[in-house]
Amino acid sequence: MKKLIVIVAGAVLSAGLLAAAESKVDFAKDIQPILQQNCIKCHGPEKQKGKMRLDSREAALKGGKAGPAFVVNDAAKSEMVRRLTLPKTDDDFMPSEGEPLSKTQIDLIKDWINQGAVWAETAVAKDSSKPAAPPGPVLPADFKPSGAEQKAIAALAQKGIDVRPIAANLNWREANLRLLGTGVTDTVIAPLKDVLGLVDLNLATTRVTDAGLVNLKGLVNLQRLHLELTGVTDAGLAHLKGLPNLTYLNLYGTKVTDKGLEHLKNMKFLRNLYVWQTKVTTNGIKNLKAALPNVDVSTGWDLAALPKKEEPKKEEPKKDDKPAEKKADKAEKKADANADKKDAEPKAAEKKEEKK
Repeated sequence: MKKLIVIVAGAVLSAGLLAAAESKVDFAKDIQPILQQNCIKCHGPEKQKGKMRLDSREAALKGGKAGPAFVVNDAAKSEMVRRLTLPKTDDDFMPSEGEPLSKTQIDLIKDWINQGAVWAETAVAKDSSKPAAPPGPVLPADFKPSGAEQKAIAALAQKGIDVRPIAANLNWREANLRLLGTGVTDTVIAPLKDVLGLVDLNLATTRVTDAGLVNLKGLVNLQRLHLELTGVTDAGLAHLKGLPNLTYLNLYGTKVTDKGLEHLKNMKFLRNLYVWQTKVTTNGIKNLKAALPNVDVSTGWDLAALPKKEEPKKEEPKKDDKPAEKKADKAEKKADANADKKDAEPKAAEKKEEKK
């Protein structure tokens, strides 16, 4: 009897261990397909609603405007779970496109988060038939602005420049100086050198020159930079070598040449580069792509090469066509001739009678 009890107990224990093993959520099998089918379209490499990406664990933990996607080991406090369980009519409900997730899918996500949100090393691909997108830069999760940064932000505010957080409760910042245009000079942007939390900077259409870009060389967290329609040249791009996390750079309408592109070859995360209406050549682009195979260079040449719309040809007047004035004159002469002929007919009749 005791032996039977031991056997039964062992079976129960084994079944319990087996059930526990089976309840462990497998990211690749259980979670990745859910993210791929329902989330990556709006929160992946090509599109990031609310500045949120869900194609890597680092990006999800970095979060977007609403903060991190999830809190490891605590599904109840995770933004992802909150949005998935809202009424469909709520503006924050996710997924915003397509059908809501089933209860089984949501429970899997909850269990996965509570179990530590273990994530496979490979990023979630946008399309299973295509290779996974290359990883992007990962910003430090514990970043805090220094006193010098706060002082610089205050100084810029006095000049009408708003250096604001990219989302609530985040220390990462963005600044758009484009609307200030020619009022922005190298001297005006000097305080930016201390704003190490800056990740997005727009200097388009300003009077910033190569000398002013020296203030950017220490902004190691900067990811997006607009320099279109400025006086920047190859010499200015040399100051950007110290921006390892840059993913977007717009040089449209500048005097940059192939020589300037040489300064960008160490930017391993650079994905979008705009060189329309610059002096960059196809050889320069080829050399850059050899060093940065994942960069997409927009030249605008394809737009310039589009066939122009042909205007309808104007019909040339025929050789026998004459101006309206001449036609009118001809008609008038003809009318006079007819009138003279009519006047002459009675006179001729009278002469004929006289001869009789």
